Amino acid sequence: MPELPEVETTRAGIEPHVMGQQVRTVIVRQPQLRWPVTDTLAAELPGQTIHGVARRAKYLLFAADTGHVCLHLGMSGRLRIVAAGTPLVAHDHVDIELTNDWVVRYNDARRFGSIFWLTEPPETFSLLARLGPEPLSNDFDGAWLKTQAARRRTAIKAFIMDSQVVVGVGNIYACEALHMAGIHPRRPAQSVSRARYDRLAEAIKTVLARAITVGGTTLRDYIGVDGDTGYFQLSLAAYGREGAPCPRGCGVIRREVIGQRSTFFCPGCQR
Repeated sequence: MPELPEVETTRAGIEPHVMGQQVRTVIVRQPQLRWPVTDTLAAELPGQTIHGVARRAKYLLFAADTGHVCLHLGMSGRLRIVAAGTPLVAHDHVDIELTNDWVVRYNDARRFGSIFWLTEPPETFSLLARLGPEPLSNDFDGAWLKTQAARRRTAIKAFIMDSQVVVGVGNIYACEALHMAGIHPRRPAQSVSRARYDRLAEAIKTVLARAITVGGTTLRDYIGVDGDTGYFQLSLAAYGREGAPCPRGCGVIRREVIGQRSTFFCPGCQR
């Protein structure tokens, strides 16, 4: 599944091609995604100008004159910028054609993504309204984590993957951040000190920022807007390295299932 760095990479790649451009037409070939594509999208978006592309958690928000296109890539969705008239391939479900003859094309083999047309403020939309802070914002820090962790006995890995605590910390990046901060993924959230939460918040910011810089992590389906894959997997310290030596030289990476997700950590340096 594309995670926050992959979605941010997509946003940065898409925006220069659509900023200030008018929509010529919208073609919905397959409306049945995880939720149905909003049935008014194809009628209301043409003729409007795209003013920018923002990201909230793993949702992309295309700002138009009277609303926003809210898009989630789901498990295997991807966006490409292609020239008008480019032949279709399997699973090309939605086209947003612009008057500059570029097309924003949505492809999704598993159809777990979603595309909504919002005329309400995005922050009030049901899927966005209860989300926690952005991890790279000033609203997210160790103090926030410590406050949210009060009386929570859940494993800290599950805690930081809760989108109401902080958005965008998927399985790969949770494993990497906990390893960087030296915190065992099973440790109860309420038992972590403020000082360790300060380190964890900084580790989350560092891991995500590094992943964005190299275009994200490609493990299965993710491909960027330009057709390239991300390279963060080349520098993973814990995730997917079961049986390999810890980069710190203090033990061997172990794999356990926590919250139904494969979790990789070093028992030697993560406490």
